[in-house]
Amino acid sequence: MIVIEDVHKSFGGFKAVDGSTMHIAEGSITGLIGPNGAGKTTLFNVIAGVLQPTSGRVTMQGEDITGLAPHELFHKGLLRTFQIAHEFASMTVRENLMMVPGGQSGEGLIATWFGRKGIAEEERVLRQKADEVLEFLTIDHLADEKAGNLSGGQKKLLELGRTMMVDAKIVFLDEVGAGVNRTLLNTIGDAIIRLNKERGYTFVVIEHDMDFIGRLCDPVICMAEGKVLAQGTLAEIKANEHVIEAYLGTGLKNKVKEKA
Repeated sequence: MIVIEDVHKSFGGFKAVDGSTMHIAEGSITGLIGPNGAGKTTLFNVIAGVLQPTSGRVTMQGEDITGLAPHELFHKGLLRTFQIAHEFASMTVRENLMMVPGGQSGEGLIATWFGRKGIAEEERVLRQKADEVLEFLTIDHLADEKAGNLSGGQKKLLELGRTMMVDAKIVFLDEVGAGVNRTLLNTIGDAIIRLNKERGYTFVVIEHDMDFIGRLCDPVICMAEGKVLAQGTLAEIKANEHVIEAYLGTGLKNKVKEKA
């Protein structure tokens, strides 16, 4: 699905991403882990068009997408979420979803004068789809709630719901578990698994919660200092001496040896 080839991103003299190369298989849920400052979010931003790479190349299903703008990637089915949810606080949860698809008739001035019937039908279809998404995510009881009133976990579910309002192919989730209680995190995990298995979504997940990563992700890629340090199953990653030294810590190293 995605091939990242020798990507570099520098800010002045600081190399945030330093020659990262990785392959994201279609239909996978890939975990991306590593210490703070490893370059994970910067790499996401490069892939998603938020930042231009200093050098290197990103392809999606064989097409070079390096440097394309986020809205161009959106129309190709590449979407991302953020560590801090970006909802429209004064709009309802349903309205947040309904506004996602682009090219709506109501966005044009002439259509609002002469095409009101068509706009009304379009809105009816969007409302129905939004309600189906909310039911899928088990937050349909919040449809008429102002999005700004949601909890952190509910906002993460809403962001996931946005990806369901368009034909997403691959979704990059940045610390989906940050500030989310365990119950809601399990709900988010259930939704990701269902979207992957039932609708064919490919996911890449940045997360520090190893239980969450272990439940969802295979393979797992570990980054450190802007580079790919290791890749494999979570068990292989946990047993990797370089990963233990750079990220997981000596305490886990001793536990791994005890289990062995």
